[in-house]
Amino acid sequence: MVQTMKYDNDWQEKYADLISTPKKALTHVKPGQRVFVGTGCGEPVSLVQALVARAGELADVEIVHLLTKGDAPYADAKYSDVFAINSFFIGGNVRDMIQQGAGSYTPILMSDISRLFDSGQLPLDVVLVQVTPPNERGRVSLGISVDVVKSAAENGSLVIAQVNPQMVWTRGDSSMDIYDLDILVPVDEPLLERPSKPLSDVTKQIAKNIVSLVDDGSTLQFGMGRLPGVGRIPPAVMHYLTDKKNLGIHTEFITDDVIELLESGAVTGSRKSTDRGKIVTSFCMGTKKLYDLVDDNSLFSFRSTDYVNDPFVISRQHKMVAINMALEIDLTGQVCADSRGDKFYSGIGGQVDFNWGAAHSKGGKAIIVISSLSMRDKGSRIVCRLTPGSGVVTTRGTVQYVVSEYGVAYLAGKNIQERALALISIAHPDFRESLLKEAIAARYIRQDFADMEGRFVVASEEMKTSMLLDDGTQLQFRPIHPTDEANMRDLIYDLSQETIYYRFMSNQQKFGHQQIHNFVWVDHRKDVAIVGVVPEAHGEDIVAVGRYYLDERTNRAEVAFVIRDTWQNKRIGTFLFKQLIAIAKRSGISGFTAEVLRENSRMQAIFKSSGYELKSSIEEGVYSFWIDFD
Repeated sequence: MVQTMKYDNDWQEKYADLISTPKKALTHVKPGQRVFVGTGCGEPVSLVQALVARAGELADVEIVHLLTKGDAPYADAKYSDVFAINSFFIGGNVRDMIQQGAGSYTPILMSDISRLFDSGQLPLDVVLVQVTPPNERGRVSLGISVDVVKSAAENGSLVIAQVNPQMVWTRGDSSMDIYDLDILVPVDEPLLERPSKPLSDVTKQIAKNIVSLVDDGSTLQFGMGRLPGVGRIPPAVMHYLTDKKNLGIHTEFITDDVIELLESGAVTGSRKSTDRGKIVTSFCMGTKKLYDLVDDNSLFSFRSTDYVNDPFVISRQHKMVAINMALEIDLTGQVCADSRGDKFYSGIGGQVDFNWGAAHSKGGKAIIVISSLSMRDKGSRIVCRLTPGSGVVTTRGTVQYVVSEYGVAYLAGKNIQERALALISIAHPDFRESLLKEAIAARYIRQDFADMEGRFVVASEEMKTSMLLDDGTQLQFRPIHPTDEANMRDLIYDLSQETIYYRFMSNQQKFGHQQIHNFVWVDHRKDVAIVGVVPEAHGEDIVAVGRYYLDERTNRAEVAFVIRDTWQNKRIGTFLFKQLIAIAKRSGISGFTAEVLRENSRMQAIFKSSGYELKSSIEEGVYSFWIDFD
């Protein structure tokens, strides 16, 4: 960006009575006081160092912050009698100290932190922030960290500001009058940087699964949480959104990952319901490339978290998509995000704010992401019962989507059995059988599901594809899941009697539980089933099912499929048949057989136009077809 902000070149002379050195400024801190430190990469490093240099003169100083990215020298065990940490979100620089009991964590919604300061419930004696030099109107910008910093500065008894010409000016609600600052400390030093790390294979797959839920015109939030050995998955999703159109961004923080997304043209903000055309955020953590991008850039609006994280503000966005992380999820849908067991790891952050806001947004989606395995102990992060001591951040009553590298589970409005099956289906394959047994023992799942042990099979990614219909509808095809039982029931009972007669060769009126059960429990090897689905507010609807059953004696498979009546005559059957042929050929199957009623001319036409050698015979009004792939 071309810098247009005009700073006051004579500011040090004009405000000479406010200027001090770091060492002298920090002499104002007294034992027993509460000191706030600015957030993330906007941390005033020189002021923090000057504070720690006075450790020998201080005692019982409480250091309060949202999240810092500096070295946190005050977190050294040797200062345990001097500095006590109180963090709203636990970063890696203070995690060990807090887990060892030498520091503390305050669980709180990000939208409520400013209110904590404003109300005086948590009075701040000294506030350490970093700002730009003043402009010609005597205003400074908090730059890359507005979040809770602005509220802290407005409520602190003494505000010491590190005035850094390398801090960037951000648009929005980031500025303050210079006379709202008590002491100015000129420091010219580079801002802290936090480069984005390479994406793991697990992160890439989770990101791809999330992208399938994002519609054009959505507004997105990318949560703060990260997983050990996996990293921050929400920001990684940006790399897979570049083909989307008219996206908007309303999120508590941004990283370098946003740059590629902006360069792709996918983000316009033109469909946002509020702050149209603006990327709304409260702080950013990245490299100089990101800082240069946001510098005096009217595309970005940096606002306090009491606005950015306000659930009611969030809910006013149409198609608001919130993406946040979990450390552990139980089979009823309880989400642990700030701790696992008795170890506090991160914080609530904006998860509850955005989860609620997105869930109440028109067309919105609240997404919780989790890796199936813990990278440290290789245990399952999807569990029957939470690890004792784990705290629930998102309750089972408010969770919507859960996404792992193995797929998407939609939980909203589902009963406990449906939730358990959905979550088991996206758990790591090594744990699905044990989770099923535990769920049956816990009475989450009916006892008759014990017969299904050994049939929680991971289908190949090659079975997934999509089809664009003439009316522009995108139809997704994927392997059938055990969790599709309810949707299969809906499909079957929505079919006309003619369609039922053609598919089952009977005038069947009722379908027993066991029959529908068998439709969805397949091994995806000898017994393969593919469903065509469309997204709906409740998750998705099945509109087509294709299936084949392999006869190992002949190496041929019997094929059949059915299309919901309202979706017939859209070429779906032909597409589905070709997909089943492709799957069968990859599995070394030599051909298909099929039984088709004489009256079912559409099905006959699909077989006859397949392009493969076809043989047929008819007996008692039923055609028998043999198709050779070779």
